[in-house]
Amino acid sequence: MDEDTFEDVEAAYHEIKMGGGWYLTISLETSEKYEKEYVEIAKERGGQKKGRFNLNPKYARQLGEALIEFADSNEL
Repeated sequence: MDEDTFEDVEAAYHEIKMGGGWYLTISLETSEKYEKEYVEIAKERGGQKKGRFNLNPKYARQLGEALIEFADSNEL
């Protein structure tokens, strides 16, 4: 695997450590059936995804901005 491919993989996946061994994972996935990309947000522990939400990539920035606005307005 060359360095460019490795950087692309890292950019397409992020995890946030939560308590109790849980992680919030954000990844860019591709649907095999429809051959479309989507952003998957999942709650994961021990390699098992317990809850998932699929998001159209064009709304990812809006979601991030809304989360920041929510955190700011609620002093989080």
